[in-house]
Amino acid sequence: MPLQYHPLSREFPQFEPQMRALLQVDGHFARMAEEYEQLDKRIYEVLGGRMAMDELQLQGLKMQRVILKDEIETLLRNGAVG
Repeated sequence: MPLQYHPLSREFPQFEPQMRALLQVDGHFARMAEEYEQLDKRIYEVLGGRMAMDELQLQGLKMQRVILKDEIETLLRNGAVG
């Protein structure tokens, strides 16, 4: 299976308009999205062999990404756009 990024736009295509709006008006959401993207990038680099990391640290990054993804999904589902 080819290695791929997991950007929020791919994870939540049904919420694309809400994400764009939130990124412009909600600093907290924007920070969460940026942190998610940075975690995703680090995970991709480790899995692609560009960055060394032990398995326990990698699993910790993946868990952080899942937690952030869940928080972001909750915001999107609750219609956080004002």
